[in-house]
Amino acid sequence: MVGSIEQVIWFIFLGLLGGVTHILVESKSFPDLIKFEALKTYLIAGIVGFLYNILYSDYNFPNFLMCWVAGYMGTDFIKKLLENFKDKNQT
Repeated sequence: MVGSIEQVIWFIFLGLLGGVTHILVESKSFPDLIKFEALKTYLIAGIVGFLYNILYSDYNFPNFLMCWVAGYMGTDFIKKLLENFKDKNQT
């Protein structure tokens, strides 16, 4: 169940916040924050937040924290899966 629109927006925001944190940790200068790779990370993090909203068990603190962690760490996992999928299709 997706839940109310406020919950959906909140979880998408938390996923985005995790993605922004991920980019802030990895960036070396301000232009790194607006490169295409960073924009892909923001988009993937928002999608991860939405998916977490669908899959979460309860509306409480640990799920907020886990959504942020999913936005932070899930972006690398999804990018690696897409990269591996692309490599298999090219051979």
